Amino acid sequence: MATKQTSTKTSPLRGQVALITGATRGIGLALARALAANSCNLILTARDEKALARISRELSSAKIKVLTHPCDIRDPHDVDALFRAARRQFKRLDILINNAGIAHTNLPVEKLPFPVWKDVLETNLTGTFLVTQAALAIMKRGGTIVNNLSIAATRVFAGSAAYNASKHGALGLTNTLREELRPRGIRVIALLPGATNTDIWTTLWPQAPRKKMMSPETVAEATLQALLLPANATVESLEILPTVGTL
Repeated sequence: MATKQTSTKTSPLRGQVALITGATRGIGLALARALAANSCNLILTARDEKALARISRELSSAKIKVLTHPCDIRDPHDVDALFRAARRQFKRLDILINNAGIAHTNLPVEKLPFPVWKDVLETNLTGTFLVTQAALAIMKRGGTIVNNLSIAATRVFAGSAAYNASKHGALGLTNTLREELRPRGIRVIALLPGATNTDIWTTLWPQAPRKKMMSPETVAEATLQALLLPANATVESLEILPTVGTL
């Protein structure tokens, strides 16, 4: 599916700077392509250096500036290094998309190993906190934060205790941020996509009916339209579902 493009001559995002975590695949990659098509400069991060290099080559042809920097968002030192690089090249940040996230094999609480619980919570919740906290130091009035949470932030799926807990917690963080940042003129959007055809299903549910799912590009296009709203308007919670509903 091709992502709808706004004219680069008129796009309000032209020349802005966006940082996307988990940018090498799925929704993160689709968002990077959508923003590049709107002449938005990009800071892309993930743990896979080779994938980052490949995406940088692809998107740099769009006549925008692209900074790629590997980062484990669970590590405060890695996050600090990412933002040092971001400040050197761009000085500011207009859009932050906290997209990085992991899931775990479907297991009841009584059988869920603590290391798995810890890894999921540190990535999906603590990582979002660390990146957001660092980003706020260089984000000015008019900025936007998008936290990709999934509908698991408001619903419960048996066998996904750590994933559910991390997403519910991240929604609480998102809602708190929104209230704290209103006086600063920074919008905060909770992105709540339903089943989307990405690699995460290999962990969550290998037999999931992918043909019924949305594409990452669909989620990216809906998010783009929220970002394109004028500064005095916002979408606080953006829930997007396949027409078949939850799977």
